[in-house]
Amino acid sequence: MAVPDARGSADPFVALGDATRREILRLLSATDMAVHEIAAALPISRPAVSRHLRVLKDAGMVGEDAQGTRRIYHLEEEGLDAVRAYLEGVWGQAAQRFTIWAENTDRR
Repeated sequence: MAVPDARGSADPFVALGDATRREILRLLSATDMAVHEIAAALPISRPAVSRHLRVLKDAGMVGEDAQGTRRIYHLEEEGLDAVRAYLEGVWGQAAQRFTIWAENTDRR
């Protein structure tokens, strides 16, 4: 089963493979933030945060809005929904196989 491509071109699971990017998503799940706010919450530089945000943006998981000279980052539902749909599909198939196995197993 392929991962649906939400607006971005990168694989969301590659984006999720990095602990710093997962932490950025956790931070953005609480509130929208500017790069300097994200960097202040992490032990990495602003340029490093910007690189991580670019990966998340390419994967369709993060979006940005211009507010004056600042860029405010937020979660993108489409990218996160693509990951959720993929995982639910995989889990649903596994749950179905387990149910069939359980119903057809002799329990003596």
